[in-house]
Amino acid sequence: MQIQIDVAMEYELSGDLRACLAFEVARMPVQTVLSEELSFPGASITRVAGESGVGQRMWASLQAPRMSVRYSAKVEIAADTTRLEDLPSTPRHALPGEVLGFLRPSRYCQSDKFIGFVTRRFGHLDGGAKVAAIRDWVGREMDYVPGTSDANTTVVDTFAARAGVCRDYAHMVCALVRAADIPARYCSVYGVGVEPPDFHAIAQVFLDGRWHNVDATGMCRPDEVAVISVGRDACDVAFMETLDPAGLYEQNVSVMRLQTS
Repeated sequence: MQIQIDVAMEYELSGDLRACLAFEVARMPVQTVLSEELSFPGASITRVAGESGVGQRMWASLQAPRMSVRYSAKVEIAADTTRLEDLPSTPRHALPGEVLGFLRPSRYCQSDKFIGFVTRRFGHLDGGAKVAAIRDWVGREMDYVPGTSDANTTVVDTFAARAGVCRDYAHMVCALVRAADIPARYCSVYGVGVEPPDFHAIAQVFLDGRWHNVDATGMCRPDEVAVISVGRDACDVAFMETLDPAGLYEQNVSVMRLQTS
């Protein structure tokens, strides 16, 4: 499947006129960037590798406080027809070294606090069947309510409130799956069907030797997202970081499915 991505961002920076950005589609075996355009007037750009070698971060040094960015990409995404429920988990001792870190608690995903709950609620299941049950539980139990969380909200807060946005759904899945001793990571994506249109967050789980997309919001199918970056939780994958406050003028994200012959 092919999707078209268009992003427009305009911010006013203050103090230090540098920003660390992560919004370009990652080059990965499961997705191919067919075309890509970037307009970033007045910016000197350097790139560094993203977390786990997925995607890139862009350091932009500006000559003036106004930051205006336009980005577009056409991406082909490989279809994944595997049922999550049919996938086996990988024993801890057989996990690749770079995956082990995604079993552990993190700043926003205190998975160690949910081991008892996960054991009681999902202990009768294994592998992908357990992950699917966790995904479905999060989707049923939580309400998608913008404004109910902020940059300080952790999965403990979300578990109590049972409400949030995509960031919180992804944190909940990551925390519960890690509590089940299955690696999970937070993933920043562009997704078809996201409402309201914006950058989107899902979880990825490591089953049967590779990462699989899991969106508990139900907004996106696994093969309708283009990955930008991954990390332990939201603190690793912010689309923009600045040392000093930045004021928003405009931020528009459009993701459309393309008709192919």
